[in-house]
Amino acid sequence: MLRRIGTAGLLTASLAACGFAADGAPAARPPASQASPTAEPVPSGTPATGGVSTTAPAGDPVRRTLARMSVREKVGQLFMPVVHGTAADTVSGENQARYGAQTPAKVVAKYHLGGVILFPGNVKSVGQVVGLTNGLQKSSDVPLLIGTDQENGLVSRMSAVMTRFPGAAEIGATGRPALARDVARATGAELRAMGVNLDFAPVADVNVDPRNPVIGKRAYGDKPDQVAKMVGAAVKGFDAAGVAATAKHFPGHGDTRVDSHTGLPVVKHTRAEWERLDAPPFRAAIDAGVDAIMTAHIVFPKLDPSGDPATLSKPILTGLLRKELGFKGVISTDALNMAGARVKYDDGEVAVRAVLAGADLLLMPNDLPKQYQAVLKAVESGRVSEARLDQSVTRLLTLKKNRGLLGKAPVVSAAKAAEVVRSAEHRRLAARVR
Repeated sequence: MLRRIGTAGLLTASLAACGFAADGAPAARPPASQASPTAEPVPSGTPATGGVSTTAPAGDPVRRTLARMSVREKVGQLFMPVVHGTAADTVSGENQARYGAQTPAKVVAKYHLGGVILFPGNVKSVGQVVGLTNGLQKSSDVPLLIGTDQENGLVSRMSAVMTRFPGAAEIGATGRPALARDVARATGAELRAMGVNLDFAPVADVNVDPRNPVIGKRAYGDKPDQVAKMVGAAVKGFDAAGVAATAKHFPGHGDTRVDSHTGLPVVKHTRAEWERLDAPPFRAAIDAGVDAIMTAHIVFPKLDPSGDPATLSKPILTGLLRKELGFKGVISTDALNMAGARVKYDDGEVAVRAVLAGADLLLMPNDLPKQYQAVLKAVESGRVSEARLDQSVTRLLTLKKNRGLLGKAPVVSAAKAAEVVRSAEHRRLAARVR
């Protein structure tokens, strides 16, 4: 995203979660083949793998948490805005401009947020990030997903404090998926040590067009099978570190010459071309158990002739990703302050249409108060059924449970984080890839 969030100038935190715009042992994961009574059915013969399960047996913490939540609290779970500043209890200038005299912690509590995303403006030191994430977690009744874009390489939001690993193109060029796995595991370990439990990585786009202005070296390469192997390995690496991974940008942003931060790209692949060029890395991510998949703000006429971007397309998100590919995890939008998401509809309508299309997590709303109210009103009016809302909240809570985040708010240790972040082992790994 090329617009700054707030009023303090241009070109900072609103570099989107897609690109220019996650302490302790990993939690056990339930079988991915389990399905929720309220989840969309998976057709016979469709793979039932991929990400979090939405099953909530009696006595399960997901079911207990959902049962005690109000509609307002459920709606809040869908949103993941940027937080401004370096401390949970301090009002920064940008926070003042956007929310008035409310600290980040108060914004989390007011809107019952399901998560927040961190950018370079939130990052000064390892100890400071630990203080921020601990403070944010303490402000929420339901533990937060705390995300960031640490792809490594071109998009590395926390590079000020983390090991500088090579980006996807360099790793892909080695032809060694094991390196993709090891770098993802090390990246995830550093993030988790600082209280970040979700990474918007890996990039699953195949860089079909070398003139692509937004993907380029963020992709593992230009060969679908090669990228698929790297993506699957990276997902397993993040999982081993106990951090949620997000494959992006579905259904594939690799063959565009328009940047969706500033416009609305159109991909003219036929369905057969999509199956051959774009689909393999996403299938590999699902097979590897990826926690989340991020949408692309791109029009794909052969998959949906409506002219809506994939982020707002029910045929693409619910029809293709859920029913045909069998993905049961969390569907995250790309950042909703990007131009590609806002060409056809106003901010409130964008948020509602994303939910109706099948999205679970509404990332970086352009106007949180307006978009929160729009979704709330849509539920209260019946335009979005409460059953549909419960599907998304169940998926989000299940992801949190699988990552050890339901129950008592997680607290991370600054001393332990200092041992993990930029460790000698990780620096040696970074050098080995180059």
